[in-house]
Amino acid sequence: MAQFNILIGCESFKEIRENYVYVDKTSIIEEMLTGPRSKVSLITRPRRFGKTLTMSMLHAFFDITCNSRQLFEGLAISKNTALCEKWMNKHPTVFITFKEIEGDDFDDAYEQLTERIRVVLIDHSYLLQSNKINPGDREKLTLLSKSAGTRTDLANSLSTLCRALKSHWGKPVILLVDEYDVPINYAQQEGYYAKMIRFMRRLLSGSLKSNTSLEFAVVTGCLRIARESIFTGLNNFKCFGISHTKYADKFGFTQQEVDNLLDEAALSDKKDLIQEWYDGYRFGKGTEIYCPWDVLNYVSDLQIEPSSSPLAYWNNTSGNAIVRTLIDQAEETTRDKIGDLISGLPIQEKLTEDLTYDTVYKDESNLWSMLYLTGYLTKAPVQPGGEYTAFVIPNKEIRTIFKDTVWQWFKGGLNKNALSPLVSALWGEDSETVQNMFTDILFNTISYYDSTENFYHGFIAGVLTGAGMGVKSNRESGLGRTDVTVLDPANKRAIIIEFKSAETSDDLELKADEALVQIEERKYAAEIDKRYKIIKYGMSFYKKECFAKLG
Repeated sequence: MAQFNILIGCESFKEIRENYVYVDKTSIIEEMLTGPRSKVSLITRPRRFGKTLTMSMLHAFFDITCNSRQLFEGLAISKNTALCEKWMNKHPTVFITFKEIEGDDFDDAYEQLTERIRVVLIDHSYLLQSNKINPGDREKLTLLSKSAGTRTDLANSLSTLCRALKSHWGKPVILLVDEYDVPINYAQQEGYYAKMIRFMRRLLSGSLKSNTSLEFAVVTGCLRIARESIFTGLNNFKCFGISHTKYADKFGFTQQEVDNLLDEAALSDKKDLIQEWYDGYRFGKGTEIYCPWDVLNYVSDLQIEPSSSPLAYWNNTSGNAIVRTLIDQAEETTRDKIGDLISGLPIQEKLTEDLTYDTVYKDESNLWSMLYLTGYLTKAPVQPGGEYTAFVIPNKEIRTIFKDTVWQWFKGGLNKNALSPLVSALWGEDSETVQNMFTDILFNTISYYDSTENFYHGFIAGVLTGAGMGVKSNRESGLGRTDVTVLDPANKRAIIIEFKSAETSDDLELKADEALVQIEERKYAAEIDKRYKIIKYGMSFYKKECFAKLG
């Protein structure tokens, strides 16, 4: 396998270009600067799709204090020599990210924001000695660089910095604001939403509205927050969300980019596996996109251990609170939709792209849109037209996240006392009650969740474990492995259960018979203490239906 350097988690364009593999996304600069332009562009994408690295790259390209020609040598943008001559390192540029502003309360978040602004001002500390800027602005910046300004000073900090930069350099400023909505998201979760939204409105409105020092601004985030009026009143403001064709291939990896990366790493044999796990996002009018965080993590793991299996890397960074919320408040129709999604089927819902963090959880229809905007769902290849959008789960990674969340929710909802009649029926050889209770449980959880024996195997094992039974799953016995064995040493008794998945409801009894035959033919009871009374069940399933038969 070819070895080349991949740096996981680094979002500094300069560091990556100097030492590590970089997937060229510089063509976004040409797309940004040619054709109709917006004074303020908001680009929304899910987490871990390369927003911060792209903003770092834009900063390196535009900032007047840098000499970036060597960094961009050989990249796509370098071929447009006229554009590079006009724009590269020609404007004062401010780059600030609000990523990881995750305060437990407003005061904690405010302290983090103060520090983030202070670090940005240190990058422009030469202004504190400049005689070209207004003395009042210089005084404000000095206080803020020492974390000593007032709350009003902090709210006005970006507009003050832009004004000072234009005065010092004699050129308008390019402002890059990354992950603007992260503090708002955490404020909603922790209960100080109103305070945070007021502060962020003041901070951003001053720097984006009627800012005569501004050449243009680029803002990134996960959602477009419209109703809070953060962006209200902006002239020439444009939002480029994941449904917009502009920049559709600029965040995340395209098929060609993944193919090139895997060829270079001598991992071409992993293309199908990586596509199954991490492809499937459709941006714009259908541009196929891979999650870059996942691809790079898996390639890195393969370099360390060539036999590594794909993992749900994205889950560890993005969290799955929204999936859990949807499941927690799900009624039967919602559970059916979740089940259809997990089974690979599309659902049709109204898409609302202007959402607010404080209202998204109050309406189920908003939750589907939120799942789309945050990367848990994507648009299906075939759309119905009209007012509805067809959504699907994009890939195996996200399906795994849904399954794991559903299963954790289900296990948490199992009530040991409520399952005691099931335990009694199993030991009492009451197959009809066993069948009815499992069918009821299936009807009260996700329907059509996964019509495979593996799912039903795990499902039943989980239910029995939740009921307090001593379950041995996939236990080596006789000439093979039993699906589930339950041992009760105190009473010298055991239960053997074999599962089969049926193609239709009419096949349920036939499949249950096949399960019982398998128990006998493979001598699953051979390894159990001969003093034990052994109860044998053949169980078959079709979607939500269970059929149980005694052997």
